[in-house]
Amino acid sequence: MKGRGKLLRGLAALFVGIMSLMSMPYEVQAAAPELKGTFELLRDEPSTHRRGKVSMIEFADFYCPHCHHFEETAVPMLLKEFGDKLEVTMVGFPVIRGKLPTAFDMYEQAKMMGKGSEMKRVLFRTIHKDKMDGVLDRSIRSLLIREVGLDVTAFEAGLESGKPARAFEEGRRWGERIKVSSTPSILIDGNIKVDGVNMTPDNVRTIIRSILENDAKK
Repeated sequence: MKGRGKLLRGLAALFVGIMSLMSMPYEVQAAAPELKGTFELLRDEPSTHRRGKVSMIEFADFYCPHCHHFEETAVPMLLKEFGDKLEVTMVGFPVIRGKLPTAFDMYEQAKMMGKGSEMKRVLFRTIHKDKMDGVLDRSIRSLLIREVGLDVTAFEAGLESGKPARAFEEGRRWGERIKVSSTPSILIDGNIKVDGVNMTPDNVRTIIRSILENDAKK
């Protein structure tokens, strides 16, 4: 009987330990030895990881100066280090109030026409360096569309179709679902979220490097 009582007490202690672990903030659990860096592992989002390749979704607002800075400094640094092992895509997530969604629609249309990265760069420059942060009317759009090498008539027809606006809205809902609260925030391989004070180039680089190092060991 004593042995049975000891076994039951042991099982009870094990159960309590497991429940305590499950109640810990998931960001703490995510800091497993095999993956370095500080991040939040999203329980309800599937991993999209492909061996030897990391996808980084950047939730950003074209009118956000922090997003512009991240785009000009961190993204080039990461692409220089990881090259074609890193795939970077931006999803429009507006946080600056009082701005029309035209820039986001233009980016989505350019993505559909194979020039998303080029349009992203031009829009950030136009808004933050050229200080054109007002209405992107048709005349301004024409200049930017030609600059990235696209046909103006086809581009404008695409905007009028409503498809870019729907794609932008879908991305915004995605950000809301994973509780993006500030920009820039990133989602690595579908379920590794980095935001807030953790959005430093060194931390992001550490996470990506760790993922690729793990792949190399397999």
